[in-house]
Amino acid sequence: MLRYAISAIALLYAINSFPLTCTARQPNILMICVDDLKPTIGCFGDQFAVTPNIDQLAQRGLLFKAAYCNQAVCSPSRNALMTGLRPQTLGIYDLGTHFRIAAPDATTMTQHFIRHGYVAEGMGKIYHIGHGNYDDKLSWTTPFWRPRAAGYALPSNQGKSQFSGNNDSRGPATESADVSDETYADGLIAHEAIERLTKFSKNPAQPFFLAVGFQKPHLPFVSPKKYWDLYDADDLPMPEVLIPPKDAPSYAPTSGGELRTYSDMQNGPIDAEKTRLLIHGYYAATSFIDAQLGKVIAAVDELKLNDSTIIVLWGDHGWHLGDHGMWCKHTNYEQAARIPVIIVAPQCTPGVSTQSFLETVDIFPTLAELAGLPAPANIDGQSAAKVLKDPKTFSRQFVTHVYPRNDRLGRAIRDERYRLVEWKVPGDKALNAEIELYDYQTDPLETKNVAEQFPSIVAAMREKLSQQPEAKSSLKVKQNTAPSAKPPQSVSPDRSAMFKRRDQNNDGYLTLEEFLTGQPDPERAPARFPRFDTNGDGQLTVEEFVKSGK
Repeated sequence: MLRYAISAIALLYAINSFPLTCTARQPNILMICVDDLKPTIGCFGDQFAVTPNIDQLAQRGLLFKAAYCNQAVCSPSRNALMTGLRPQTLGIYDLGTHFRIAAPDATTMTQHFIRHGYVAEGMGKIYHIGHGNYDDKLSWTTPFWRPRAAGYALPSNQGKSQFSGNNDSRGPATESADVSDETYADGLIAHEAIERLTKFSKNPAQPFFLAVGFQKPHLPFVSPKKYWDLYDADDLPMPEVLIPPKDAPSYAPTSGGELRTYSDMQNGPIDAEKTRLLIHGYYAATSFIDAQLGKVIAAVDELKLNDSTIIVLWGDHGWHLGDHGMWCKHTNYEQAARIPVIIVAPQCTPGVSTQSFLETVDIFPTLAELAGLPAPANIDGQSAAKVLKDPKTFSRQFVTHVYPRNDRLGRAIRDERYRLVEWKVPGDKALNAEIELYDYQTDPLETKNVAEQFPSIVAAMREKLSQQPEAKSSLKVKQNTAPSAKPPQSVSPDRSAMFKRRDQNNDGYLTLEEFLTGQPDPERAPARFPRFDTNGDGQLTVEEFVKSGK
């Protein structure tokens, strides 16, 4: 009996230690992530956007009109996508804290697929890499790929970055250059995605999960001139509401500090002229990404992968384009929280839309069910696969998302008519919270907080919010720690080895974020970067790093 028990234990160990093979051919997954993409897209109702490829993609699948991020900032939103865990579950609300510090044993979306026989490869921007954060190697079967491209194409814009303490200037906020798509990173990402799809097509028996992360329309709004020429700037919509919501807490809006780090946006108000330039740049960058997406989808069709591949388009969060006098993301308001999501799968009726609510954390379990995999365990997300079969059904009656302000956390709940935001210190008494309430039926532009006028609605929505676990306090880990003692002067550090340790994606270059990793003087270190970057291309070679550091 003991021998049989040992054999059973050995069998269980083997099952849990190696990827599971598929008993039948599973569908491929192509997940396209776009940074800072809000629903300024034709198929989402934007009359100005020139986005023919995303519009065509929507005609092939299901468009989610009521999809929302779990936090309107890059890293927490992407953690939610890949782990199925909300930021308030992880206790991670910043850019620099890696999700495995909070959940070391988490099984990510691509890990789940790998364990069931898939190969999983990624490129561009999937996880947030930078600000001390780094990729998750367990999520991929091959090393993650990032492009080598300068941030600006025009020589006049290159080498302008200046760093002084915590204040940095990243060059201008926009660029229109008469160059090819491949001059910028996203053109290279599209090319690499096509190369990977071509490779996968040669082994049709092996299912793949390909994650393609485009970087625009994130600031700076740079794109080839031909995409700027698609628009007449004077015809583009300007913001209607220029002040924050009346009676909202003073800390609820965003200051737009990210925009202010760009050289031509640092001083003075963002007036009508600058606003029009930025909106033009955002739409141009969106059309640029639309064209790159079109190339990738065309390759899927040309390689005859379309019948065997589930496609999902996901934007990590929205973006304020001057509405309420706000820029960038970093709020709980509609323009920052609502995202575009399209899913193309055999289970769905093509060319339709749904009002069913969807959170970013729902993507993981939805793709698992559509692919016929077991449901992931111990996550916050829930599958919306049934909505693809019947778009009139609802997988959720409301969504929740968060945004932190100093020691407070704004937990938001959004249903068909209202959004409530409960601002309080995690763990504090509910009676100490400040409340926002917006009625989108009577006030779609969020001009006034009406919490005091509708106490019964506030109570009902807070009751729904209370059904979720209390949010965790922010888990922050110092990425850069000063050494306890200075090394002896006679010791000369091996700068080549230091370079390799910082080069987290092994591409032979250091970005500013990689350069700052492990610096003993994080407040002063950014000022050294331009001196090291002798050719002003925004990244360091090993020669620049070694020579400049001596």
